[in-house]
Amino acid sequence: MDLSKLLQLTIDKKASDLHMVPGYFPAIRVNGDLFQLTTLELITAENIEKMLITILNQEQKEILLANREIDLAYKLNEARFRVNLYYAQNLLCGSFRLIQPNISTLEQLALPAYLHQCADLRQGLVLLTGPTGEGKSTTLASIVNEINQKYAKHIITIEDPIEYVYPKYKAIISQRELHQDTHSWTVALKSALREDPDVILVGEMRDFETISLALTAAETGHLVFSTLHTNSAPESIDRIIDAFPPHQQSQIKNQLSTVLKIIIAQRLMPKQNEVGRIPGVEILVNIPAVATSIREGKTFLISNILETSESDGCLLFEKNLLGLYRAGIISKETAMTYAIRPKEIARLIR
Repeated sequence: MDLSKLLQLTIDKKASDLHMVPGYFPAIRVNGDLFQLTTLELITAENIEKMLITILNQEQKEILLANREIDLAYKLNEARFRVNLYYAQNLLCGSFRLIQPNISTLEQLALPAYLHQCADLRQGLVLLTGPTGEGKSTTLASIVNEINQKYAKHIITIEDPIEYVYPKYKAIISQRELHQDTHSWTVALKSALREDPDVILVGEMRDFETISLALTAAETGHLVFSTLHTNSAPESIDRIIDAFPPHQQSQIKNQLSTVLKIIIAQRLMPKQNEVGRIPGVEILVNIPAVATSIREGKTFLISNILETSESDGCLLFEKNLLGLYRAGIISKETAMTYAIRPKEIARLIR
């Protein structure tokens, strides 16, 4: 079994991911569905070790053995993959995510036109949220590349690993990869503030310190983009606040209510009558009513604000699902299955 051939097959089949787990056949994910390649040989502990260890340098091998997992980027000809190697039941496994070679526009991604406003912001915090594999990085890359095309700014990205490589337009872009260009998120973020950035992209707000530094960067006149693994806009606000100890939460509510600009929650859903997936989104714009709810700790009010503030750019996830359903793009079953608020979608579709 040859890794290059498996990766080329992933490209040829237009798959998003390749999974390699001992005891199973290699598996690819196409349009959200996982298929085991049963015409190939079964993966064994021996052949996976030979294939996967060869793509690591000595430092990466040491990190994998010490941490039992590692993220990295891997290139096959012109194709780039985001790779995670990990151990399961003491056996090495691999997960490869294919990164599309070109950065798509928001229109090509079928995202709401309102998101163009993210590229025109001068400062503040913009969050992309949703489970893993729902297109957050792709959406972020589209927005950052729009800034790249429109403005002469210094953009610093801190990623684990670097996924999209930005072409040269008006901006200067410093892309930093964890373990290769920096040893930690927090050190890189602290350093970024001394590197004269206009825009900072933090691949993921993983912990208290990263969140704290991202908020500070947004507060001190920078435009900060990042991601969170949360399902909805209100849940994202709660996650940020809950990351801090109780005695700091009042201060963080005030800070967040000031620096937050937009939260975009995103899920990828199967199209009804054609192959492919379409993003469903929720957009929370930090209008005065939202800022007040954050400051006063009343995030339970935000879903109602989302529903009644469409004129301000807000979009409830279920309203977006309703529009896609009425346009015949997704089925009723898909709308009901993917809804964050099942009662709400049932009321809207009824």
